Amino acid sequence: EPVAEHAMALMLNLTKRVGLGNRALLSGAVTDRFLLTGNNIREKTVGIVGIGRIGRLTAKYCGAFDMRVLATDPYLSAEEITRRGATKVDFATLLAESDFISVHCPRNRETIGMFGAEEFARMKPGAYFINTARGRIHDEAALLEALRGGKIAGAGLDVFDTEPPPPDHPLLQLENVVATPHVAGATVETVQAMS
Repeated sequence: EPVAEHAMALMLNLTKRVGLGNRALLSGAVTDRFLLTGNNIREKTVGIVGIGRIGRLTAKYCGAFDMRVLATDPYLSAEEITRRGATKVDFATLLAESDFISVHCPRNRETIGMFGAEEFARMKPGAYFINTARGRIHDEAALLEALRGGKIAGAGLDVFDTEPPPPDHPLLQLENVVATPHVAGATVETVQAMS
């Protein structure tokens, strides 16, 4: 539950520009509040990569916003993905049609480097990339270039190749990145339940 909630929090933070607005207020840089205007997520399309327990909950939470939910998972049938609240599509379709891509797959030989320069280039302009799964599933240098070049709108990251990332990490310097230090699953309730 907390990881799926965190993925939603990153989506909302990016589209509502919460972190950016907070920094602007703290620095006294708010000259025109309409420069911080965000977007709705209602009725947008989310693509879920890996629709296991966390991906299924993310799909459910997206339903509260009337989002269209696509999913790619090589181990599940279209019928099972439908039962989990999404429409099964291939990876290329997910990249092309999603306004948000939320990664919930394990890191293994099949998924390391799954998101590189080619995949970011195939995403919709204005799309957001969310990774609360594991580092190295996306290529950090390729993501940096996609963000700097305006190929995608932003990224919400809870995972990095090296954790914690150094404060001068290039991705942390971008205004269209919201990042947390691999804490999505670490809530008070979850730690108590694990104990």
